[in-house]
Amino acid sequence: MKKKSVRKSCLLGIIIAASLVCAGFFLFFRRAQPSPIEEEIFQGITYTRDVYTSPHLALIHVIKIDLQEPGIRILVTPGNPKVDLPLKGRTTSDFLNDFDLQVAINGDGFTPWHSNTFFDYYPHRGDPVDVIGFAASEGTVYSHDTDKEPSLYFSRTNQARFNTPIGGSYNVISGNLMLVKNGKALRNLGTSPSPRTAVALDRANRHLILVVVDGRQPGYSEGISLSTLAEVLIFHGSYTAMNMDGGGSSTLVVEGLFGNANILNSPVNNGIPGRERVVGNHLGIFAKPLP
Repeated sequence: MKKKSVRKSCLLGIIIAASLVCAGFFLFFRRAQPSPIEEEIFQGITYTRDVYTSPHLALIHVIKIDLQEPGIRILVTPGNPKVDLPLKGRTTSDFLNDFDLQVAINGDGFTPWHSNTFFDYYPHRGDPVDVIGFAASEGTVYSHDTDKEPSLYFSRTNQARFNTPIGGSYNVISGNLMLVKNGKALRNLGTSPSPRTAVALDRANRHLILVVVDGRQPGYSEGISLSTLAEVLIFHGSYTAMNMDGGGSSTLVVEGLFGNANILNSPVNNGIPGRERVVGNHLGIFAKPLP
């Protein structure tokens, strides 16, 4: 009787596991897309969600920030310049929660990193890492450029410029290549769709524009190419723009109604929709709530 009970329990477990896998595949391929939206979410910050069907199915999330709005403040993830690996890995949600931010995106590429399977990956939360490009947080430089990466500089008073320090290196975050210069898309950026993260400034350097694109999720969002990303950035008012770490790292998080981290996009770490990746650094925004 005991052996039969064990067999029945094992069979039941297999059936439940198979059902969950089937349900996961169904949700992966049959998830309904959210509708396009445009709304103010904090004072000086608007959120736009676009749905593209060509050249690839894609959900595109755009945050536009007025750097002159009272209460707006920038934060790049702090790091320790006294050690070889100056950062402790965090998800973007962790970063937003740890520093009580209102908006956050993932930042620069980082090392060491690997993602072989759901169980075999690095970093985990708290694991030491370093970013590839130049980085500074509130006046403390903790990473120097190792790969001639472009950088976005912020002064203490929210003045922002690409590749030109302004008011010193107060907050600095880097990417891997420029996408837009002088209001025009750069050439030969590539045509393969993927999840993306990018940052941009308008012509007056007054508005900071953040773009995160979902990808690698058939029937929901395949992603976009770097060439299309440049056009998206220009459409939303970008005059100068830089590509950030993408793929499974691409994440956009905002503070929810009860102070919780609300993920606006659909990250796809380890091939799993909705699963956040632990990354090196991030770009965060403080803002006042709507009246």
